[in-house]
Amino acid sequence: MMVLGVAVLASCTDNFEEINENPNAALSVPSSLYISTLAESTADGMFSMFWGGDMGGNWAQHWSKVQYNDEEMYQPRNTVIEGTIWNGLYAGTLQDAKNMYETAVEEENDKTKGIALVWHAYGYSILTDMFGDIPYTESLSAKDGINAPVYDEQSAIYPALVDSLTNAVSYLNGAGSIDGTADIMYGGDATGWIKFANSLKFRLLMRMSSKTDVSSQLTDLMSQPMFTSNADQAAIPYLETNPNANPLWNTVVFGVREEHRMSSTLIDELVSLNDPRLSVYAEENADGEYRGKPNGINSVPNDDYNYTNVSGIGEYYLQPDLPGIFMSYSELEFFKAEAAASGFIGGSAADFYNSAVVANFEWNGIGASAPAYLSNNPYSDVEGIHLQKWIALYGQGVEAWTEWRRTKVPALTPAIDGVVNEVPSRLNYPAAEQSLNSGNYSSAVSRQGADVLTTPIWWMN
Repeated sequence: MMVLGVAVLASCTDNFEEINENPNAALSVPSSLYISTLAESTADGMFSMFWGGDMGGNWAQHWSKVQYNDEEMYQPRNTVIEGTIWNGLYAGTLQDAKNMYETAVEEENDKTKGIALVWHAYGYSILTDMFGDIPYTESLSAKDGINAPVYDEQSAIYPALVDSLTNAVSYLNGAGSIDGTADIMYGGDATGWIKFANSLKFRLLMRMSSKTDVSSQLTDLMSQPMFTSNADQAAIPYLETNPNANPLWNTVVFGVREEHRMSSTLIDELVSLNDPRLSVYAEENADGEYRGKPNGINSVPNDDYNYTNVSGIGEYYLQPDLPGIFMSYSELEFFKAEAAASGFIGGSAADFYNSAVVANFEWNGIGASAPAYLSNNPYSDVEGIHLQKWIALYGQGVEAWTEWRRTKVPALTPAIDGVVNEVPSRLNYPAAEQSLNSGNYSSAVSRQGADVLTTPIWWMN
C-alpha cells in the first residue's frame, strides 16, 4: 500500500486548519485522547523485535541471533518495512498526529496542537532517517486527491521538522489544556512536552550539523527548557500484562523467541572497559560466562553458537513494564558533549559527558558504580563520547543504529555472511511504492541513489 500522504511542512502547519466540517459526521475524539494511542502505537513498532531488534539492535551489533537471522545478514523482510515501518508510521503515528491537530484546532486548544506537532516531527524524523527522501509535503493528502505523493529531499525535510518543533513549543506555551489522565507520558504537564520538543530539536540539529551551520540554533536551545534528568525523558510507561506490556518482553519471554542473543561486539567492548553494565545488559550462558556471538553467521544454531552457549538479553531489559524510550536524558547530554567538543556551544564537554554516563548508569540501576567507572574511563575526545553513547543506547535499537550510521563508532565488522559487505545505511523503499507510486519513486531513486541498503542518506554524506 502506498503512502497515504504527509502532514504539511512546519512552515505550512496552518493548512491543518483548512477543515471541511460535516454536520452529519460523528463527534470527534477529544484531542488529548490521541496521546496514548500515538505513544503506544509508535513505541510498539519501534521496539518490536522485528524492527528495533532485527534491524536496530542487530545492525548496531548490540544483539545477534542464533536462529532465524535473515535480517542480521542484511536481508530485511519487505512485510516489516512496508507494514510495521512505512505504513505503521504514515497510517498510524502521522495520520493520528494530523487528526489530533485538526481536532485541537476545532477545540481552540493550543497545547494539544503543540503535542500533535511534536509527534509530527518525531514520526517524520524516524521515517526519513530510515529511508532518506520520503513523501512529506504531499503525503496524508488522499482526501485532496493526491494518491501518488512526491518524495521530498531529506535536506528540505529536516529544517521543516525543526520549524515544526519551534511551532510546537509556541503552542505549548499558549492557551488550552491537556487531559492528565489521557497523557500517559507527562500527566498533562505542558512543560514536559516542551522539554521533549526542545530536546528532540537538539537531536535533529546535531544530525544536520555535518551539512549546515547550526551553532546559533544549538546555542539558543541551551537557554530553553530541555531534559534535566531521567525523570524528564520521553518514554512510554508499559504495564506488566498484555496488551500493554513492553514488546521486547512480549516477544522474547511471552512469545518464547529466545533466538535473540548478545553480540560479541558489545560483550567484548564491555569486558575491555570493565563495564558494570555487562551484568545488566546480558545474562550468563549455561557455563556461567558472558559470551556473545559474531553478527551474521549463516548456519546457526551450531556447536559454536547456540541457545545455551551464547548469552541472552539481561533480565532487566526483559521486564514487561520496562518503559520504551523515545529520547533519553542521557542521549541529550551526549549530544551536548559532542556539541561542546565541536565548538557548536559553550560549556564543558567533559561535564556533559560525565552527566550522560551517570544518567545512563542510574537508568540501569547501578548509579553508585558511575564515579569509579568515570575515573577509569574519563572524557577524552569526540570518539570517546560516541563510544559511550553507543553503549548507552542499548535497548533502543532504532536510535542505536541511526546514531552509529552518523558516527561510525565503534568500528563494526559487517555481518560475516551478509548479502552486502557493509552495515546498512538505510532501508530500501517498500516494494509497493515501485508499482503504486512509480514515477515519484523513480525520481527519488534517481536523485538520492540506488534503492539499496548501502546508499547513504543526506546527513551521512
